[in-house]
Amino acid sequence: MAIGQQVTQLFSIDAISNFYYSTGKEWIGAYTLWGRGFLDIMHIIFNNIFYFFLFITVVVSALFYIMTIYSVFSKKKNEKEKDFIPEKAPFVTIQIPTYNELAALNCASRALNFDYPKDRYEIMIGDDSNKPEISQKINDFAAQHDLVRVIKREKNVGFKPGNLSNMLKYSKGEFFVLFDSDFLPEKDFLRRIIAPFQYDPELSVVQSRWKIIKPNTNLITILGATMSKAFHFLVMPFVKDYGKISFLCGSGEAIRREHLVDAGGWTSGCLTEDIECSIRLLTKGRKLTYLEDLECECEVPYTSTDLYKQQMRWAYGVIHAVKTHFKRIMFSKVDFRKKFAIFTFCSGYVLSLLIMLLFIFGTLSFITHAPGPVDLSRFLGEFVRNVVLTSGLLVASIFAVFKDKDIKRIDKVIASSLSYGLVVTLFVNIGIFKVLANQPMKWYMLGKKGNESSSSE
Repeated sequence: MAIGQQVTQLFSIDAISNFYYSTGKEWIGAYTLWGRGFLDIMHIIFNNIFYFFLFITVVVSALFYIMTIYSVFSKKKNEKEKDFIPEKAPFVTIQIPTYNELAALNCASRALNFDYPKDRYEIMIGDDSNKPEISQKINDFAAQHDLVRVIKREKNVGFKPGNLSNMLKYSKGEFFVLFDSDFLPEKDFLRRIIAPFQYDPELSVVQSRWKIIKPNTNLITILGATMSKAFHFLVMPFVKDYGKISFLCGSGEAIRREHLVDAGGWTSGCLTEDIECSIRLLTKGRKLTYLEDLECECEVPYTSTDLYKQQMRWAYGVIHAVKTHFKRIMFSKVDFRKKFAIFTFCSGYVLSLLIMLLFIFGTLSFITHAPGPVDLSRFLGEFVRNVVLTSGLLVASIFAVFKDKDIKRIDKVIASSLSYGLVVTLFVNIGIFKVLANQPMKWYMLGKKGNESSSSE
């Protein structure tokens, strides 16, 4: 036979088909004999892990359903707000830590107008700015007002808590009232937040509710405002009523100097110094309360990058605080309700981690399942069931928006939660995994509209 004919037969369609058929048959045989058995074992493992995390997720999600139901049916307590006693006004230091933020001047301007005895408070701006032009404007502002002092550091060592610790050394107040630079307190804010201290010498902290400025600017602000509302309209009131506790939230808060110093002050470098300090105060048996009717206006991030960074830092800080003080919480003398309230307070970030684990192990369980026709009705039924059971946070957030009666378009709340919200979950989990891996994280500065308004003046 000619060489050409042999080559033609060798590369004929039939020869090629027979080669791939026999080779495929061998691979299928090997897969059936060895691979399928291995995948069946892996499927059982992944499936059991999936349902283990599903159970935990449902439990955590149920907390948010419970908080929502509690908010629906609980009658608002008509707590009479404590009347401020002017003749017994304690000396207060208003502290505004800032880093290259002209918005701090807006906050300080509001503080200058407080209807509080002018000889009983001071305003201190902790300027960590590394931009000389910013520091100059802050100094010029202070020079025009006797109540305002600027405390300047050479470097932003220890981030915000490092700044607060530095200001503590120069503060004369018996109480500190803290504001981030974007906060805009009303005229009566100071006397209202200080009044409860006048009636209770054991009270350590009073925290106000945050009120978001222009929450409907875009989907990012809608999402940020929605998360804030869920926290301040559901979580904070619940832990206050059930656990009889509260937490510092980082701004719009007042703290008794003596108790802060006794607890060890601020932890330099901590990414959520408020939560970390709150845990130390609570485990020492201190009293922290939340004033639901005292609001303070503030901003939320208006770009996706800033929102992702903010939530990643907060997740890192909260989980790191719980991890650091877990034994302190478990073995402290505080009762079970308070301990439960502490973990409930942190459950939102835990839920994000659990949902990611469900996605991972659910996918692994699906792809290792034995080949076969899909029972579509069963698949959809279980999918819908699992989504409903694990959507407590989303439902709570939507309810909080209705309760606040601020965001106008509920469809945009859902759209932002199911789009940008999924990316937020990813960044939250990055923050959590960094904690679990003992990896550090830096402090991210966020853009603030208040800086733009101050710059234009």
